[in-house]
Amino acid sequence: MNGAESLVRTLLANGVDTCFANPGTSEMHFVAALDRVAGVRCVLGLQENVVTGMADGYYRVLRRPAATLLHCGPGLSNGLANLHNARRAESGVVNIVGDHATAHRPFDSPLTADVTALAATVSASVCTPRDTQLLGANAAQAVAIARQHPGQIATLILPADISWSDGGREAGLAAVNAPAPLDPHGIEAARRLLTSGRRSLILVGNSAATLDGIHLAHAIAARTGADVMGSSLVAAMPRGHGVPPLPRVPYPVDVAIAALSGYEQVVLVNCPPPVGFFGYPGKPSLLCHPQALLHTLSRAGQDGTNALRLLAEAVGADREPATPAPISREEIALPQGEPTPEKLDMALAALLPENAIIVDESLTFSNGYTVTGAQAPAHDHLIITGGAIGGGLPVATGAAIASGGKRRVVNLQADGSAAYTLQSLWTQAREKLPCTTILLNNRRYNILLGEYRNVGAVPGPTAMSMLDLGNPDIQWAALARAFGVEATRVTTMEDCSKALAASFATDLPHLIELVI
Repeated sequence: MNGAESLVRTLLANGVDTCFANPGTSEMHFVAALDRVAGVRCVLGLQENVVTGMADGYYRVLRRPAATLLHCGPGLSNGLANLHNARRAESGVVNIVGDHATAHRPFDSPLTADVTALAATVSASVCTPRDTQLLGANAAQAVAIARQHPGQIATLILPADISWSDGGREAGLAAVNAPAPLDPHGIEAARRLLTSGRRSLILVGNSAATLDGIHLAHAIAARTGADVMGSSLVAAMPRGHGVPPLPRVPYPVDVAIAALSGYEQVVLVNCPPPVGFFGYPGKPSLLCHPQALLHTLSRAGQDGTNALRLLAEAVGADREPATPAPISREEIALPQGEPTPEKLDMALAALLPENAIIVDESLTFSNGYTVTGAQAPAHDHLIITGGAIGGGLPVATGAAIASGGKRRVVNLQADGSAAYTLQSLWTQAREKLPCTTILLNNRRYNILLGEYRNVGAVPGPTAMSMLDLGNPDIQWAALARAFGVEATRVTTMEDCSKALAASFATDLPHLIELVI
């Protein structure tokens, strides 16, 4: 077999059966191998940042990696923003980047770039196979790195001649490193802190925000009097009936400082100390009280859920804390009138299908969807964690692929961010995915208005024009239809609820342009 075929066979042998792709000339032998070797679902994205975002969403739902296929350095560059988000989300991705044939690289043709340097900015591992015989083994190792706890990005750079040459060897399943061991002294120290009588916070990080992890954190809190919050880097968490609340550290710096100011000690579970997204004049980077004692129960490479289990045993906590009885959905009145974040929250709480997935890039038009989180049927809530806008639509698309089209995906999508990766709608239409995009159209980069205040700048006419998306107005519903997705434009909550219910009754994608 040639190298490309050995790569495809090795991916399958290591549990990777989905590839999000935007290929070019250098990758044609890999694409041809997909026809010769059955078993890999290949999903086309019209831009590389869609491809990488889909791989991120796929991992967040299934907790196992997919592959990407990108074209040379420029293709990788196009996908870097959502690879950055995926790295922050601790999503496992096998990132395959085609490159020039080895003998062609010294001629510095137009597409030549330092792919290794570009990939290193987002990857835990970067590998370029030296010959075709090693490609399979290198690919198996890349999958093992992507599958580690927590998930990581492993980039495999694939020179065209390594792909087309004969001598490929399929590699079997590679061993995955177990999570790093927990420190029993750290667990005992956390027990002493939480039973000391001081006001304490248990801050739950990304990979510990599992259903078990959230229940355990609340059980410990009920026993010790601590509070529980989620890190701003929690990429996916369960919500809905039967799941205790996990409010995240707020994004606005002043709100976050106020929320954390009263805690004398903070126990960190799989997350670093909370810091602001940006540095602001006269404001601290670290959001906790300056005198607060910070204690790390578990680090990112450790099993935070197990650390919480051991801590619960140490403090004598009950496994299942009491959770409030949910309100019957019949008691939730559908909202009326002008759209607000609170009204959208109520509509979702009343209408969200069972076992749905919410992908949240609503940014300023959000109240945290607390009513939906408490009263809707059990669902998963995915948040764009890396700060690079344009993740919502691709993550939603990848999440729908991961669920096999059997779970409704609701994408709460700010309009400015949607303009980055609107091509995702084409993939949703092509793959017939059950995605409902609620396009929140306020015709501006509203989040940056708040940032002007935070940095102490005063926007004038030129600055305000840079935040305005209303000259000309973007015809979102028309754009969605052009990509093959049915679309509805609404201005009231009555019409929004009707459009939501109609979209949930189908198995196809739908965009609802909500004018706010």
